Amino acid sequence: MKNVRKNIIKLLSDLVKIYSPYFEEEQIMKFTYNWLKEKNISCEYHRYSEDRITKFQGTNVVGNIKGKEGGLKILLNGHLDTVTLSQGWTKDPMKAIIEGDKLYGLGALDMKGGSAAIMIALEAFQRNVKDFKGEVVYTLVSDEEGPYGLGTDAIILDGITDGIDFSIVTEPSSGFADIEFPCLCLGARGGYNYKVNFYGKSSHAAAPELGMDAILDGAKLICELEKIELKEDPQLGKGSLVVIETSGGGQACSVAEQSSFTVFRHVVRGEDKEFLINEVKEAAKKAGIKGEYKMEFREAPHDGVDGFKPFTIEEDNIFAKEFLEVIKKVTGTCGNIAYFSSVGDFNYLGTRTGAPVFIFGPYGKNYHSSDEWVSIDSLVKTSQVIYDLLVKLLKV
Repeated sequence: MKNVRKNIIKLLSDLVKIYSPYFEEEQIMKFTYNWLKEKNISCEYHRYSEDRITKFQGTNVVGNIKGKEGGLKILLNGHLDTVTLSQGWTKDPMKAIIEGDKLYGLGALDMKGGSAAIMIALEAFQRNVKDFKGEVVYTLVSDEEGPYGLGTDAIILDGITDGIDFSIVTEPSSGFADIEFPCLCLGARGGYNYKVNFYGKSSHAAAPELGMDAILDGAKLICELEKIELKEDPQLGKGSLVVIETSGGGQACSVAEQSSFTVFRHVVRGEDKEFLINEVKEAAKKAGIKGEYKMEFREAPHDGVDGFKPFTIEEDNIFAKEFLEVIKKVTGTCGNIAYFSSVGDFNYLGTRTGAPVFIFGPYGKNYHSSDEWVSIDSLVKTSQVIYDLLVKLLKV
C-alpha cells in the first residue's frame, strides 16, 4: 500500500467536511459512492425504509470484490453517520484540523476514520490483488448512531450478510477501550432501553398523606436499582444501569399522580429482557412503593432490533489468531485484546449473522463530544492491517 497516510488524510478530511448526523446521510453517501466509482470498485446504493416507527428512508453504500473461485467471504462494515454537533468545540468541527498525529473533526474517530480505513484498504486490494479466492463484501451504512441501527439492520434483513465467514467493524476499539493501539475487541456488552411508569393518587399538597406520590415512588425505585450488585461476566465485566430521563407531576399544588423514568441498561451474557423484568420487580419490592407501576421496553420496528444482545469470541478462534498475527506484523507489537463496553452495529452482526465479528479500529478521544480527534498513525495502521489480512486469507 503506497501513500497510505496522504490518501487517508485526504479522504477522511473530505468525509469530515460533510455534516452527516443520523437520518441526514444522503450527501455523504453520494460522496462515498462517487469516490468508490472513481476507484473502479463495485458499488451500489442500498435503499431501505422503516415504516413502523421512524418512517425513515435510508441509504447505504455497499459492494463486493469477488475472486475467481470460491473461498472465504469477509464483510467489512463501517458507518458514515455521526451524532449531532455538541457544544464546546475549540476547533472547527467541519474542517479536519491536523495537529501532530491528531486529526480533529466531528466523526473523525467515531467513525469516519474507520470507514476511510476500509475504503483505502479496498482501493489497494482492488488495484494490487488480481488473483484471489473468495469475496470481500463491504457495507458503509447510515443510522448507526440512531435509535435502531437501521442501516446494518437492513443489510442483514436483505441478505447482504448471508454466507459470511466473519466480519470486521472498524469502530475505534482502541479509542473506546482507552487502550494503547493496537486493540482487538473480541466481544461487546449488549443493552436495552426501558421505561417504568408510576401511577399514584392525587391529593392537595397540604394533605399529602391522603395521596400516593408517584414521583416519590419513582425516586425510591431508582435508589433501589442503584444498589443492585450487577452480574460480572469473565470477559465483558459488569453491566451498567443509567437513568437517562425522568418526568412526572399532576395538578397544581398537588401530590403527583403520575411519573416515569427511563433506563439504559448495558447487559452481559445471561442478562436478557426477562432478567431485567425480574430485576425491576425485586427492586420494587425492596423499595416499598405505594402505588402501581408498569415496566415497558421501547417499541421497536421488529424483534431483531428491540435491544442489543451481548456476544464474545473465543481467543483461540482461527480468525482471531490470523488477525493477531497480522496486527503484530504490521505494528510490530502484539495486539491488546479487549471487549467493547457499549453497543453498536457489531451487536447485530455478532448475534444475527451466525458469524463472528471483530472490532478493530484506531485510537483517539472525545467521541460523542467536543474536540473529537483520531490518531492518524493508528488509522493508517488500521487500514494496513485490514489490507494485509485480506491478502493473507484470500490471495491464491
